Amino acid sequence: MSRVEVFRALHRRRCPGDPLVLPGPWDAASARVFVEAGFPALATPSAGVAASLGYEDGQTPADEMFAAVARIVRAVDVPVSADLEGGYGLAPGELVERLLETGAVGCNLEDSEDGRLKDPQRHADWLAEVRHAAGGRLFVNARIDTFEVGDTDPKQAAEQAIERAALYVAAGADCVYPIGAPVDVLPLLRSGIQGPVNVHGTVAGGPSPTELGELGATRITFGPQLQRGATRALREIVADLG
Repeated sequence: MSRVEVFRALHRRRCPGDPLVLPGPWDAASARVFVEAGFPALATPSAGVAASLGYEDGQTPADEMFAAVARIVRAVDVPVSADLEGGYGLAPGELVERLLETGAVGCNLEDSEDGRLKDPQRHADWLAEVRHAAGGRLFVNARIDTFEVGDTDPKQAAEQAIERAALYVAAGADCVYPIGAPVDVLPLLRSGIQGPVNVHGTVAGGPSPTELGELGATRITFGPQLQRGATRALREIVADLG
C-alpha cells in the first residue's frame, strides 16, 4: 500500500471518540519527535513552518515552503500532509506536481485570501482542477474559513460552512476543515457535512481529542500551537543560562 493509500485509510471508519490526531511538525527534528511518540501520520502547519524559516504567517515564498516540506518528508517514514495556504498563485497542475516532488501525500488548501472569503463556486471549481491534476495521488483537505473571516454569528457561519463543504466535497475534496469552529457547533457541522471533518484541537486546556471526536471530528490538527509551545519552552530554558 502506498503512503497516500495508508493516509487515506487512516481517515476511514473512525469510531466516535477516536479521531485521527495529526501533530504539526515545523522541521525535520520535530517531525522525528512526533513519529517516535507513535503518531501514524503528520500534517505540517504553514504558520509553524513560516516561523521556523523566519517569516510571518502567509509570507513564506513557495520555493521555501516546498523545500521545508521535502525535508520533513525525508526525515520520517510516515505519511505527511502539507499546509499549502492558498496555493501560492500556482496553476493546479503545477501545484500538484511540486507537492508530489516533495513526497507529501496530501495538502491543506484554504478558501480565503487577504482576509476575505473566496467565491465558493469559483473555489470549488479550482479544487476540482486540483483533484483532476492529482487523481488519487493526493489527499485534499479543503479548509473553510467562515469562522475566521466570515459571519460573526457561529450558527450562521456553520450554515455557510456546510454549504461550502458540499461544494468542495462535490469538487473532489477528501476532507473539509472548518477552522475556528466553536465546540458547540461541531454536532451541527457533523450532521450537515458528508465525509471526514478536520477540527482544530488544543494542546493545553479545552476539549481533548476524544471529546472532539465524540462531537464529530474525524481528524484533529493543531496549527502552529506545537511550534509556539516549543518556542516558549526554549525561552524558559535560555532564561536560566545567564
